[in-house]
Amino acid sequence: MAEAWILSAVRTAVGTAHKGTLRDTSALELARVAVDAARTRSGLEPERFDDVVFAESYYGGGDIARHAAIEAGLVNVGGQAVNRHCAGSLTSVANAAGSIIAGMDDVVIAGGVQSSSTAPVQRWRVPGTEEYLEPWWSPTHPDSPTAPNWDMTITVGWNTAQAIGISREEMDRWAYRSHRRAVAAIDDGTFAEEIVPVKAILPDGSITEFAVDEHPRRDSTLEKLASLKPLHPEIEGFSITAGNSSGVNDAAAALVLGNADTARSYGGTPFGRVRGWAWTAVPPERTGSAVLDVIPKVLRRTGLTTKDIALWEINEAFASVPVAACRELALDEEKVNIHGSGCSIGHPTAASGARMLTTLVHDLRRRGGGLGVAAMCAGGGQAGAVLVEC
Repeated sequence: MAEAWILSAVRTAVGTAHKGTLRDTSALELARVAVDAARTRSGLEPERFDDVVFAESYYGGGDIARHAAIEAGLVNVGGQAVNRHCAGSLTSVANAAGSIIAGMDDVVIAGGVQSSSTAPVQRWRVPGTEEYLEPWWSPTHPDSPTAPNWDMTITVGWNTAQAIGISREEMDRWAYRSHRRAVAAIDDGTFAEEIVPVKAILPDGSITEFAVDEHPRRDSTLEKLASLKPLHPEIEGFSITAGNSSGVNDAAAALVLGNADTARSYGGTPFGRVRGWAWTAVPPERTGSAVLDVIPKVLRRTGLTTKDIALWEINEAFASVPVAACRELALDEEKVNIHGSGCSIGHPTAASGARMLTTLVHDLRRRGGGLGVAAMCAGGGQAGAVLVEC
């Protein structure tokens, strides 16, 4: 069988939406930076590329992939927009790998971008009033009391905690762990190799070079997390807070994938290859638990067990999700999110999957190789997982 090799993997630093450094930097610019850096680091000439496959979410349609390709000097390379909400950029990478394995493409850039700060809005009047609101929401499933399509704190975070029997204390402890590990990775330079700087425009018109994740909280403590109010105090026992949930964020990430001939001849050292992927779906009210189905599915497809996996990236859309995965699948916590994830680094929706894969392949390379899985739930009851071997 043909193989899809990872030739480069980059990401921007993750910004805190609406009040962070990237609040005035568009998704178009973030995508351009990531695509251009991935291409440059691969060392391949523009004419070697066949396609750019890029995820976007909540950005009003269009085709950011093609826009980024042109801005990055890939004028003769097409661009395909992908949307699977949280798992969008995992899908981008899998789609690119599949096309390469099928022999239809030789080299593809895949990834995703999220600018929650600059996402478009729609104006509408509250019936019976003169008040105007400006939400932008593209739902993944029909609304229902048990699975609101606008409130993932219930649909994902709370429902998962309830289904698995996860306590507030367990979720707060996981979130605290996430912040500590992310801050440690920033301080020791772990992320430096994978991050490409963004020239961000600040409100006063000045320009700064943004290259350090700004969402992790150095001052996070278990006591502070325990003091936060539940996001739905009207629901008895509700245990989801802003502290054990992911952030709302801005970022982009991109990987260059090539076939075996390209990997042998391009002049660099590949990170490894994409070994497999899987998707699944459950009723929307079980969205967070879908990860418990998709991880065994990707392992079955590739003839592996959980004991074969050296590192896991399981998105912390809510802390209840990785806690559930570790408990129900008997995963070694010390191999899961070793540098934090959504609760700390943040969850730039359409970029998170590619961000996780980028961090994962850099970690595996530093460790001398091994197998890694990036997995996450996604809107509407979906989940995805991508397996890499480095």
